[in-house]
Formats: sequence, structure tokens, C-alpha cells
Amino acid sequence: MKSFRLIPAIVAAAMLVGCVPTKEKDTELTKETQQEKAETTIIPSYKIDDSYYRTLTPYKKSASRGLVVSNIFTKYDMKEVETGLMRLSQNEFDTEDYYFQEGQYLAESTVTEWLKRSSQGKEGLNPPTTDSMPAEERAKKAPIYLSHIVEQNYLTKTDDDKVKLGGISIGLALNSIYYYQKEKYGEYYEEPIPEAKLIEEGKKMAAEIVSRLRTRDELKDVPIVVGLFKQKARNDIVPGTYFSYGVAKAGENDIADWKAIDEEYVLFPTAESEDVYRDVSNNFKNFKQDVDKYFSNYTSVVGTGFYQNKKIQKLTIEIPIQFFGKAEITGFTQYLTGVLINQFDNINVEVSVTSMNGPEALIIKKANEKEPLVHIY
Repeated sequence: MKSFRLIPAIVAAAMLVGCVPTKEKDTELTKETQQEKAETTIIPSYKIDDSYYRTLTPYKKSASRGLVVSNIFTKYDMKEVETGLMRLSQNEFDTEDYYFQEGQYLAESTVTEWLKRSSQGKEGLNPPTTDSMPAEERAKKAPIYLSHIVEQNYLTKTDDDKVKLGGISIGLALNSIYYYQKEKYGEYYEEPIPEAKLIEEGKKMAAEIVSRLRTRDELKDVPIVVGLFKQKARNDIVPGTYFSYGVAKAGENDIADWKAIDEEYVLFPTAESEDVYRDVSNNFKNFKQDVDKYFSNYTSVVGTGFYQNKKIQKLTIEIPIQFFGKAEITGFTQYLTGVLINQFDNINVEVSVTSMNGPEALIIKKANEKEPLVHIY
């Protein structure tokens, strides 16, 4: 067994939430809010790495935060529609110069109105229907394309020790499948939405949203990033991804250039992943076989690979277990660590061991490193 090192609980927790203790002093500044009132805010002095934004303290929740639960189908998409938008925002707002804040400009009532059909409200962005239109016709000709709108704000520091809005990002969560009922209490039917139509409608809605945002004085002269997110089906256990984004430069109403995004989440083990992603699939299969050897009964091992431009960036593995003894968990975690080192060399891997009591162990191995970080809760 190769050596591994345990990391203290406080460090493990800090890794997950994106902040660790530091002896450096945080920076206290004045923030100019959209109401033009001065507020005191603190910029944390520590940043994990260049892939994370620093967030301001006190933390402000989104003005429309509660809607994501009712508007997004799965918990996987709920997370990815926000984290994916933050990731693509880095193309426009550098993590060194900008600070993250949840959206403060789109109120819950505004988002609710924009998500309606245009026949239900003048602000509605989804296509109109009539009461006489049959359900099947509505599904084919006028499905609900837009299910949710995510807003993120990116702030910058000024020369006079203040922070101000430097840019805004908008994520449009689009339905890849339209679910409908022929009768009020009947069963649900599915109508897939062609991707070409989804792109067309998404870009059209993006242009309208940018136009509406520009009517607000505080948003007239900041860059606006808009990303198009394709939701997965309701029963999927991997998230959808952003597939395109564009930028309306400061002071401009039009999104001049749309760029394609090649990102995908892949489930292991499946027949599809075995055919298309053979190398990782074979390593995962060997890893699962080694895990199965440790148990006399069946244990589920599920992996999710995150790919960008057809290259894997991270593999997340979840292992639910049934035993609860601390000695058993410690022994199993050590065994897992050795297997992980042997099976996965040049990719980032995170293994989470859970039981009915909650998280039991966490193993994080970075690509080409031989000494993973291991934490037993």
C-alpha cells in the first residue's frame, strides 16, 4: 500500500466551500449598490486558485434565488446551471480582477413574468398559445423553451477603494424535452425539442433580455454575458451543460458573436461510455472490480466524468456503503486510496464514500500526483 496523508476536517471542509483560513488581512472596502447607497464590504484575502472567484462579505443571496427549485428539473441541473455559468463567465471576467456576487438586479417577480408565455403576460418570453390549441399541437409548435433565468454579478475594485458592478452574466436554462398532459390529471407525455430550434429560440430570447437590461441605468454600460444551458431529462442522473454563449459589450445592445461550448457529463458505467470513452471506461471498470472484491455483497459504484473539448477534466465517483464501524471505514478508505492510485494516473479524480449516516470519507487525487488528499469524517 502506498502512503497517503490525512487532511484535517477544517481543511477538507474549506476545500469544498471554496475558502480556507489565512493569516493575511482581508480588505475592507465601500461598495456602491444599485440603490446608490454606500455599504461596507470585505474582500477575502485568500483565493484557492485561478479557477475560483473571491466573493464579497457579507454574502448577498440572489434576488430570485428561490425559483431555481421549482423551475429546474433535477438537482444536478440546479447546481450546474449556476456553476457552469460561473465557469464560462471567466472568459470575460478574469478571476484576478473581478469578484463574484449572486444576481441583484432581476427580482423574483421579474423572472416569473419573463418565464411566462407571451399570451399570459406582455413580458413573457415563451411562445403564445390559445385555449383551443390541442395539447399535441402545443407540444410541437409552441413548447415551453425557457424554464429558468440565472443572474450573476461580477464586481471590480476602483482606484478610490470602492467596488462597483463590472459585468453581469445571464444563464438561460432551456428545455430539451417538453412535458405535457392531454388531460388535467392524466399521464405526462414527452416531446423532444430539436436542438436547432432550441438554439434559434435561445438566441432570440437572449437578444430580448439584453435589450431589456439596457433600459436600466445601472446596466447600460457593463458587459453582459449570456449562456444557453440545455437541461437533461427529468430522470437523468447527470447534469446538462451550457452549449453556447455570447457577449454584449459595454454599452452595446447586440450580442455580436456567439461561441460554441463543447462540454459534456458522462455516466460510468454505461454501454455508451464504454463505446465512446473507452480508456476511462476501462479504468473505471477495473476500479469497480477492485471495489467489489472488498465486499461480500454488492456495492454500487457510479462515476461521472466531466469533459471539455472531448478531453476529461474530472471524474467524480460515488460509493454508498452499508457498514458503519469506524475501523471498517478507515480500512476501506485506505484500500480505496491504493486502488485509485493504481487505476487513475493522469486525470483528476474525487471519490466520495457515503452511508445512511451521511458522508464517511473523501479522497481527492489530482492528475499525475501520487499522493491523494484523504479525509475520514
